[in-house]
Amino acid sequence: MTLAPTIPARPGPERNATPYMYGTELGLIAEVLASGQYGHSDVTEAFERQVAGFLGVREVVAVSSGTAALHAALVAAGVGAGDEVLVPSMTFCASVQAVLAAGAEPRFVDVDPHTMCTTPDLVQEALTDRTTAVMPVLFGGRAVDLAPIADLLDRRKIAVVEDAAHAFGSHDRNGRPVGASGHLICFSFGPIKNLTCGQGGAIIPRTPEEGERLRTLRLLGMVESAATRAASTTYQVTAAGFRYPLSALNAAIGTAQLAHFEEAAAVRRTLWRIYRDALADLPGVELVDVDVEHSVPHLCVVKVPDRDRVWAEMRRAGIGVGVHYPPNHLQPAFARWARPLPATEHLAGQILTLPFHQNLTEDGVDCTVAALRRALTSGEAR
Repeated sequence: MTLAPTIPARPGPERNATPYMYGTELGLIAEVLASGQYGHSDVTEAFERQVAGFLGVREVVAVSSGTAALHAALVAAGVGAGDEVLVPSMTFCASVQAVLAAGAEPRFVDVDPHTMCTTPDLVQEALTDRTTAVMPVLFGGRAVDLAPIADLLDRRKIAVVEDAAHAFGSHDRNGRPVGASGHLICFSFGPIKNLTCGQGGAIIPRTPEEGERLRTLRLLGMVESAATRAASTTYQVTAAGFRYPLSALNAAIGTAQLAHFEEAAAVRRTLWRIYRDALADLPGVELVDVDVEHSVPHLCVVKVPDRDRVWAEMRRAGIGVGVHYPPNHLQPAFARWARPLPATEHLAGQILTLPFHQNLTEDGVDCTVAALRRALTSGEAR
């Protein structure tokens, strides 16, 4: 007897983040399963073309994760041993691990406390003679504009590798999509990202030659496609490479999600604005600005007093709050590269990530804000 899958209850504010499914994912996954081609296939390549069309870029190289995208992009940019990559400490540790995987060293850079993104001035102050790449992190979905120092970076042949894991669908203030800046852009299509493949990522190369280099890197240095290899008695390995392909199963999920992306973007912007309005009268609470008129928000982060106590009280109340992120320059694995970052260190004890996902309703937002109000008030009573 075949049992029909049960549909779980719609998650609410008890979840900090969770995927949103449209119902077409299962059918596309079933087609891939029936084909027997589960790895990189024509389904993957069709997804790449669809993403490129959505962003208005020449090409997209899909890979297995956002971390794989960052690592491969750094390698393609020529970053290696003895080099230094500027990266904000206020990011997920994957950004830093990608730098180390490329053989380089991180040089941590501070952020603007209002946006939690780095700035041209902060980047310029952190540059050294060893800097070969800058990795701005588009925190919460907000685009980062390094145009004021673009000439300086070009003169010094410093590559810009954008960590746009949060920012699929966002635009800069000139209306240009994130991904179309001419830099190396890296997206994550992980489980809770704006666009999910279940797991996956993508790179926007700067040139056709770089695109070919990235395709070789993601498939263990092999030149031929899987179909070409299957029709031959041999194949060529022309360079070192990694096993970073995006599977057809994951690409199928992404294809279903991309078809509904405008809906996803609208829901995320609406939720963020609802939070903004609901939080406006809470004393001592500051909402981190994601530039919602141009971005597709990925997080809703507030700065609050007595954060650890507020976090604990909200968790006890059943609200799925989180912290994005503990600073990397204070992590044991990266201690040797620690340097003073006053804004990041101050933010570390203030930031609180509120539940934010497409399953959330306005009532869920109200419930979250009410719990935050109670937590803040109970602290005053003590």
